[in-house]
Amino acid sequence: MTDRKLTIRNQTFVWGKRTYLMGVLNVTPDSFSDGGDFNTIESALAQAENMVKSGVDIIDIGGQSTRPGAAEICLAEELDRVIPVVQMLRQKADMFGSVPISVDTTRAQVAKAAVEAGADIVNDISGATFDWEMLSTVAQLQVPIILMHIRGTPQTMQKLTDYRDLIGEIREFLESRIAAAVAAGIDKSQIILDPGIGFAKTYNQNLEILRELPKFRGLDCPILVGVSRKSFIGQILNQREAKQRIWGTAAACTSAIANSADILRVHDVREMHDVCLVADAIFRNQS
Repeated sequence: MTDRKLTIRNQTFVWGKRTYLMGVLNVTPDSFSDGGDFNTIESALAQAENMVKSGVDIIDIGGQSTRPGAAEICLAEELDRVIPVVQMLRQKADMFGSVPISVDTTRAQVAKAAVEAGADIVNDISGATFDWEMLSTVAQLQVPIILMHIRGTPQTMQKLTDYRDLIGEIREFLESRIAAAVAAGIDKSQIILDPGIGFAKTYNQNLEILRELPKFRGLDCPILVGVSRKSFIGQILNQREAKQRIWGTAAACTSAIANSADILRVHDVREMHDVCLVADAIFRNQS
């Protein structure tokens, strides 16, 4: 990788040294595993505090559910959900002052408002394809962007899982999004990639991505993996309750670390923090 470091809010991320944890903070009523749990300012703040105490590296705030079939909300509603939470965390500088905040959105206007309110990273599950102003907006904001692979939308994606060459097509998509981002004025060192586990992927395809993760290293960007509580884990465990998939998530996270993932996006920060410490000691020779 050309630049092995990225500094965000005085925190330096050294890619390859250890695994970093992005904690999920869904301020939604309908997310697949925790919808409604944190959709008030008070509950969101308490959860963010728990994540910081548990060793989180980035807090990812999302106001639009992206579970399969999720209905799209309007711009005003997404702003109303996300911006007050970003502002609240930034006001509590003693707890959150040095913690990078990511905004999980596909809308350039939400990204801009969130960064102006104190967010540091844009996490776009569409790879900046849903809103053609996203890349130019992020370039102007001069913040890192996470570009994820998806086909279709959350409403249609699970019908779009027919690939000729799964890994090759994901790689081609991500390569094209890197090129578009750089052309828009985003420095490549500011780009993080996500192969999109669970987004337009079948059970077997999710497992294949985890096995073949090293094939994305050639794109020369840090890799984020999001397996937390997802349905393929529930299928393996025969566990329909997403919150009961913690240890299945731990196994999937361990496999991602063994295959050199740089960031894990997780719901259960305390448990996955321990998983990362042990897996890093084994696979990255960190102690």
